[in-house]
Amino acid sequence: MRRALILIALTATAQDYDRFLKYADTLRPLTPAIVTEIRWSPNTNKFIYTRTTPTGTEYILADSTGAKQPAFDPTRVPLKNLTNLELKDDTLKFQSNNTRYELNLKTYALKSTPPSPWSGSPSVPERTTPVTNPDGKTELFLQNYNLWLRPKSNPNQATPLTTDGSEGNYYTLSANAWSPNGEFIAAYRVRPGQRRKIHYVQSSPATQVQPLTKDYPYAKPGDALDIPQPVLINLTNKTKTDIPNHLFPNPFSLSPIAWRKHSFTFEYNQRGHQLYRVIEVDANTAIPRALITEESKTFFCYSSKKFREDINDGDEIIWMSERDGWNHLYLYDGKTGQPKNQITKGQWVVRSVAGVDSKNRKIYFLASGMDQGKDPYYRHLFRIDFDGANLTRLTTIDADHNAQIAPDFQSFTDSYSRPDLPPTTELRSLPANDRIALLEQASDTALKAAGWRPPEVITSKARDGQTDIWGLLYRPTNFNEKQRYPVVEYIYAGPHDSFVPKRFTPASQMQALAELGFIVVQIDGMGTSNRSKAFHDVAWKTLADAGFPDRKIWHKTVAAKYPWYDLTRLGIYGHSAGGQSAMGALLFHNDLYKVAVSSAGCHDNRMDKIWWNEQWMGWPVGPEYAKSSNVDNAPKLKGNLLLAVGELDTNVDPSSTFQVVNALIKANKDFDFLVVPNADHNGWGPYWDRKRAAFLVNNLK
Repeated sequence: MRRALILIALTATAQDYDRFLKYADTLRPLTPAIVTEIRWSPNTNKFIYTRTTPTGTEYILADSTGAKQPAFDPTRVPLKNLTNLELKDDTLKFQSNNTRYELNLKTYALKSTPPSPWSGSPSVPERTTPVTNPDGKTELFLQNYNLWLRPKSNPNQATPLTTDGSEGNYYTLSANAWSPNGEFIAAYRVRPGQRRKIHYVQSSPATQVQPLTKDYPYAKPGDALDIPQPVLINLTNKTKTDIPNHLFPNPFSLSPIAWRKHSFTFEYNQRGHQLYRVIEVDANTAIPRALITEESKTFFCYSSKKFREDINDGDEIIWMSERDGWNHLYLYDGKTGQPKNQITKGQWVVRSVAGVDSKNRKIYFLASGMDQGKDPYYRHLFRIDFDGANLTRLTTIDADHNAQIAPDFQSFTDSYSRPDLPPTTELRSLPANDRIALLEQASDTALKAAGWRPPEVITSKARDGQTDIWGLLYRPTNFNEKQRYPVVEYIYAGPHDSFVPKRFTPASQMQALAELGFIVVQIDGMGTSNRSKAFHDVAWKTLADAGFPDRKIWHKTVAAKYPWYDLTRLGIYGHSAGGQSAMGALLFHNDLYKVAVSSAGCHDNRMDKIWWNEQWMGWPVGPEYAKSSNVDNAPKLKGNLLLAVGELDTNVDPSSTFQVVNALIKANKDFDFLVVPNADHNGWGPYWDRKRAAFLVNNLK
């Protein structure tokens, strides 16, 4: 009997593979009414949302009374999988197949919008279309690297505002170039830095037999960046002034210009991401001053931990900061630059601002971690006064809430769920918080009848012995507790967010993989976001850490609890930054991890995109980059490794994977390698899904 059980545990049957390949398609029709996106139209009482149906996705237009109808006739829209929705009046903007579109909901006129040009350098925004004076009579445009002015009634009467622009020191346009009174223009002049490009060979183009070559702009850590110089032009006295740069001497980037009544502001992100400033320039004197300064010994997380809203032409500023060790909101005097008060405080984090009601001096925000003993990642909606008084919870169900506030602050939508709780989507009133309408209600009845069971939430202690680490565990639907199961971990440990699912996602890739006879898990270790600043700072200059000390404790905690959890057969897989971490498991933690599948990995952070890697690994490029490099540490490999890369990856330089392959060959290490022709960073199709799964089965089962 014991031998028979062992044989069953070592086998992945044809039926297992069938469930794996068809899992998502089988379960998706059983989970209707899951809302995935909700967007209010600005200055109206309408909003749009998406809901799943047994046959696909529907797009619903609703209003603040709860009335709803199809947003459009899908037979008249020749596109599918619309994402990143934006609704404004009768125009719906969305993305489909990496292209941005605008759809007129009344006439069904559809047009694509060209992507914004990008030089590969993040330092300044770029714009090519003219910008009209507030009086509507003249417009500013670019010609021969200079700023020109022309009357809209007679475009041929153009006159230059600048004459010193050149290809090596050119002017750019901002959408907010004009002052409100039309007397001043603020712009950037840019001395270009390095123009690195990634070069590609498309081996198998659909249009011809012979390969094609192409390139793509791509700045990397340590590259010389553009040097932007703010310039103020006084149209009354015809003077041009370069703004003194002592407050912004070494920019990683300067934000788009924003005018107040008599001044303009921009934000300065210093190279290295340890200093960030809001700078105001007086239009009459052209003298800059720092309104807000953020300094950090590690990193200022500008990509996800920053919010600013100017109140009443900048009389006050609402600002987000982790300066007290937790992500919170602060109120500044916008005239003096002095903080007035901390708005939110406590050992919990503000996740995002849902709305600022400046008339009534109230802020609506999503926060997590406030409830002791509960999942610290579940978001809840709160309201608070500008002075920090009257903190009010607006959501109470123990779940993750995605709440959106109406522009008139009279209602909000709340879509909430947990991994084990099907989503509910409601429209609720403000300030009474009464339910106006039940918009959608999903059910798991059909799922459970088909054998589905929700993943199990498991916690353990982190490496510090105190902090809770949260993860999910997926069992196969034919789970038998008398067997021992190999374990596969899905890893993504980027410091820009947290990643363990907190919402209801039954047709997940992890559950599908479990159908092959695995226990599949995902864990958020230290170094990921949405906890304390100290929790986050673990990633500073050591992306190779990837929370592995916490992950290993979590695995051992589960193995001690469940005898069927076989840690002698532990595999891991990941994509992109997760690809770097998955291979890193076999370099730095091969005492526990035995098998890894690494796809599209940024195996050396010196090879990857500048904005992401310099934020966490620092600048200038130092020895920490080599210490975290899978290339430099390739000789440490132990275990079975599958590497994969798309030959046209524009997110992560494909050479990063080829360089780690080269290092493994030099170290005489055995591994498997797959190059996917014509593939970009994502969407490699069912062949790759099967290949990855088969590698894990062959080496763990």
